[in-house]
Amino acid sequence: MNRVTKIRILVPFVIILFLGAYGRHRHFSREIDISGKLDDKQMNEISGIAASRIVPDIYYIHNDSGDTSRFFAIAPDGKLKSTIYYKGDLKGKLGVDDCEDIAVGPGPLKGKSYVYLGDIGDNNSKRSFLTVYRMEENAAWLNNETSTADAIPVHLKYPDGPRDAETLMVDPIEKLMYIVTKRQDSVAVYTAPLNYKSGDTITLTKRCKLFFNGLKVFKWITAGDISKDGSQIVLKSYEKVYYWKRDGNEPIWKTIQTKPEEPFYVPEKQGEAVGFTPDGKGYYTTSEGVYSPIYFYKTP
Repeated sequence: MNRVTKIRILVPFVIILFLGAYGRHRHFSREIDISGKLDDKQMNEISGIAASRIVPDIYYIHNDSGDTSRFFAIAPDGKLKSTIYYKGDLKGKLGVDDCEDIAVGPGPLKGKSYVYLGDIGDNNSKRSFLTVYRMEENAAWLNNETSTADAIPVHLKYPDGPRDAETLMVDPIEKLMYIVTKRQDSVAVYTAPLNYKSGDTITLTKRCKLFFNGLKVFKWITAGDISKDGSQIVLKSYEKVYYWKRDGNEPIWKTIQTKPEEPFYVPEKQGEAVGFTPDGKGYYTTSEGVYSPIYFYKTP
């Protein structure tokens, strides 16, 4: 075996050992942790996670395409606490098309908290409109294994033609919904107001484009969240997490045009969910797949 061949074999091996040791160091220093695993086979294609604002240690998650109009309430250890059903589009067989992200934030009534579930996936970029369902949070959802929620839909249209998206965020400061597209070399950022009436159709406002380095498939933006106080933002791709600290009350779309931090992240099987803890001191990620682990990370 010549010198060049040895180097070609040893270099990847050393890199793998380094990453493993680095990951173990992060784990033992409690900067990351596996808080548990999703404990029910129904939760097999998770595509979003968001913290409850009214019930401690409860997080809402949901499946993407192929599931019906429902979402789940879980504990950080992955234990299923309740399945919440809502009325989707009665014209569709399942009530929803492709729900790709979930967010929790303010809404029309002051002092109330709302769940926003984004039926925003469009793999073939052909949908004439997207739908986001708003539901007022209710602690009674946790009283039973199954519950129902009243959903207020709003239909959203892109100003420049259909796009595929997997990221829905709610900004509590400017009272805006954010949608970040997934597949383009440079993804686009759009907003819509939180104050709407049931069945309204709103044309999204295009705010900016974002470019991330990397191979197309791996750098696709698959999830995002804004912290409860509006001061922190995360976006994630299949291989990285991007983190920003907001400068005062500047618009989120301006903040995320600055250079992000790239905190340590353990690539998952198909990681499409990220959500802050209510205190903003950390965030959780999880992936599609049966009994997927739930990772906890400290914020930078």
